Amino acid sequence: MRCPRRIALFIAVMTARLAAVDIVAHRGASHDAPENTVASARLGWSQGADAVETDIHLTKDGRVIVCHDKTTKRTTGHDGLITAMTLAELRALDAGRWKGPQFAGEKLPLLEEQLALIPAGKTMLVEIKTGPEIVPEFRRVLAAAGATERSVTVISFNLETLKAVRRELPAFRTLYLMGYKAPDAKDPKAKRPPSIDDVIRDAKSAGLTGLDLQYSWPLTPADVKRVRDAGLELHVWTVDDPAVARHWIGLGVASVTTNRPGWLRGQLKP
Repeated sequence: MRCPRRIALFIAVMTARLAAVDIVAHRGASHDAPENTVASARLGWSQGADAVETDIHLTKDGRVIVCHDKTTKRTTGHDGLITAMTLAELRALDAGRWKGPQFAGEKLPLLEEQLALIPAGKTMLVEIKTGPEIVPEFRRVLAAAGATERSVTVISFNLETLKAVRRELPAFRTLYLMGYKAPDAKDPKAKRPPSIDDVIRDAKSAGLTGLDLQYSWPLTPADVKRVRDAGLELHVWTVDDPAVARHWIGLGVASVTTNRPGWLRGQLKP
């Protein structure tokens, strides 16, 4: 039989961790609105997200535009490569109709449009989907928008890009994104994912703020301790299952990224 005092202590600890963890709206409230649009970002903020995550590319004419994929086909129906298209060509596309007729006419936003929506005291996680070539224009956009390290955190899978951000924008927080796919046990030649120690080493050598890991990582409390002992923050993406969210919150993550910020926060209430 479980000790009531231990159960009460566990509930108290989890309640405190739930209160401390940030809820990040993945590409805005992308379950309910077309991802990476102004509508999705606004809805993420209105649903009470602590932060909104967004993705950026560089256009043919050197502007920073918001889109997840390298091409526009999935979210606009037009099969175009972003790096081969001008801002005017990209802005002529409809990035909302695929989600529903009520979103018809939504455009691929410029980054500065989304930066302008950040409420006081909130944060935007900007994922750079390119190499370091975007960093000079990214820096210009942040400066023009008055964005600071308090309002923007930079995230990327590209370690060289994050190193460039550290050089150009040393005050800004940087998180190293890393996915995880378990290797096929039946295939001895299957590519194996990096170890958490490898990821920690790379992040530390680049002077990054922390790690932002896919929810499928099989992290143990000992692994989390190694992350913490290295002076790194720990964040997780993309979680739409309350049980999975509670598992990671129990491990002590600083934020949980989700497509359903309002719904997930409600599900996590004690």
